[in-house]
Amino acid sequence: MEKKQFRAESKRLLEMMINSIYTQKEIFLRELISNSSDAIDKIYYKALTDDSLTFDQDNYFIKVTADKEARTLTIADTGIGMSQEDLESHLGTIAKSGSLAFKQENEAKDGRDIIGQFGVGFYSSFMVADRVVVISRPLGSETAWKWESEGTEGYTIEPAEKAGIGTEVTLFIKPNTEEESYDDYLNEYRLKALIKKYSDFIRYPIKMDLTSSRPKEDAEGEFEEFTEEQRVNSMVPIWRKNKSELKPEDYENFYQEKRYGFDKPLKHVHISADGAVVYQAILYIPETIPFDYYTKEYEKGLELYSSGVLIMNKCADLLPDYFSFVKGMVDSESLSLNISREMLQHDRQLKLIAKNIESKIKGALQSMLKDDRENYEKFFKAFGRQLKFGVYSDYGSHKETLQDLLLFTSSKDKAQTTLAEYVSRMPEDQKYIYYASGASVERIEKLPQAELVLDKGYELLYFTDDIDEFAIRMLGAYKEKEFRSVASGDLGIEEEKKPEDEAADEENKALFDEMAGLLSGKVSSVRASRRLRKHPVCFATEGDLTIEMEKVLAAMPDSTGVKAQKILELNTGHEVFAALKDAYANDRTKLELFTSLLYSQALLIEGLPVEDPVEFTNQICQVMV
Repeated sequence: MEKKQFRAESKRLLEMMINSIYTQKEIFLRELISNSSDAIDKIYYKALTDDSLTFDQDNYFIKVTADKEARTLTIADTGIGMSQEDLESHLGTIAKSGSLAFKQENEAKDGRDIIGQFGVGFYSSFMVADRVVVISRPLGSETAWKWESEGTEGYTIEPAEKAGIGTEVTLFIKPNTEEESYDDYLNEYRLKALIKKYSDFIRYPIKMDLTSSRPKEDAEGEFEEFTEEQRVNSMVPIWRKNKSELKPEDYENFYQEKRYGFDKPLKHVHISADGAVVYQAILYIPETIPFDYYTKEYEKGLELYSSGVLIMNKCADLLPDYFSFVKGMVDSESLSLNISREMLQHDRQLKLIAKNIESKIKGALQSMLKDDRENYEKFFKAFGRQLKFGVYSDYGSHKETLQDLLLFTSSKDKAQTTLAEYVSRMPEDQKYIYYASGASVERIEKLPQAELVLDKGYELLYFTDDIDEFAIRMLGAYKEKEFRSVASGDLGIEEEKKPEDEAADEENKALFDEMAGLLSGKVSSVRASRRLRKHPVCFATEGDLTIEMEKVLAAMPDSTGVKAQKILELNTGHEVFAALKDAYANDRTKLELFTSLLYSQALLIEGLPVEDPVEFTNQICQVMV
């Protein structure tokens, strides 16, 4: 029999396809099952316009059979079949798709779609098989045809025998290698798992002969194995069911079945969009954070299906980074897929779906914040940091989307509050949204800088995440109210200086200048504080960089050692200041000692390391003796 050659471009494409187009060999089973589903769909389309045909869905199925001894895997269907011309055209010319041409000629409007319109899917067989045999009998014909190939060297076509219409694709599986166990594709449990993974929602039954065990009759305690034909796919996906049919536990079960997480989701969103782009989706807001969430190994993304066939395990383009915690899936018939189902074109439909999903996620979070505050606070404890990163990233371009989803601990009852809630409680005379930063709420409560703000009766936001100040600086303001740190050089609430204050400042100017000289390179200036009430000393800052931001930047691997511009503020009404003035007037050595100690105290209050701990302890001893 004469062996026919693939066209030159087809031969080259086949070589490329086998070696590089598909990243996982297991994909071949998805491709062949999708083609079989196509073949059945084609009869359905025909029946819509041909009165001589009736379509009884119970008569149509796909059968997967493995023969370990012969090392063959067969995928058979009861679909429309292929003639000699079809085999020549569709299997002899790679990337020519009979399904696509058929679809264009037979458009249907009932929501069905032909999924095997990708041209090269059949040839993924050669990733796991060194020989492929196709026997097919077309609808309306008594003659069957056999197509056979061992890959790039060509193929043969000859008449064959087949009892009914449909197609059988038999793969002669390759022997094992050191790198690959091809035996996996002859193992019934592995095959069943692959069908569940990729083709669970094909609309026709996918059958297999599966081995089970049962108790032996008249032999207590003994079991026997038996083989039984079983349907292994679910057929109807949960997302295509009416929401009214589904209960919360149905969504929770789907979450567990898909292994989206080991927790119980806090909220689900079921989307059925039928507008500029048609798609269904089920999205979940998890309760607990994955252990690897903030590592490079974590992969964000939603499962992506096309007409019920899994295309991608993680489609990152469907989620913005700040919503990367969302789990779930999207199924659309509107997507443009090119040479393989793994290669998704970045087209308008995908962008529309992603934009719509972003809006739905934000709406779900807003709804939870409003109507289920307890669960929202659980969510925010796990993933709030990611929302704050979203505010800061991309030069603040997403801040309008995210600002109303943020929560911060408030000095009011130490409860979590939104920015909107904070602003709604502001007294009329309060100009700014005040915040204080520190390692913990307990540490922040003891900050000397907070005294004046709290004494005025103003509410404070406590920033304990290292991203907090960076995010707030990017926000700048909320509802025209600027943010202001309690360590800011100007709080905007200090009392105006009285003549006696001006005189005191002038009187102490020489002392402050002397101290600033002693602390040259460490502080930009020394001045009298207008915020301190009980404490003798603190730092204030000027410029965009605060002390907490300095600490965050210093902890980074590529730190450049950038420092906040610090001002040492002294409480001139404190008894320590009287001792300082006395030292300035009478004992230069003691002035240097006191200046160094006050500077070290200010460092410790801020959680900054003392520059020389041994020297610091020696100085304390000097004061004690």
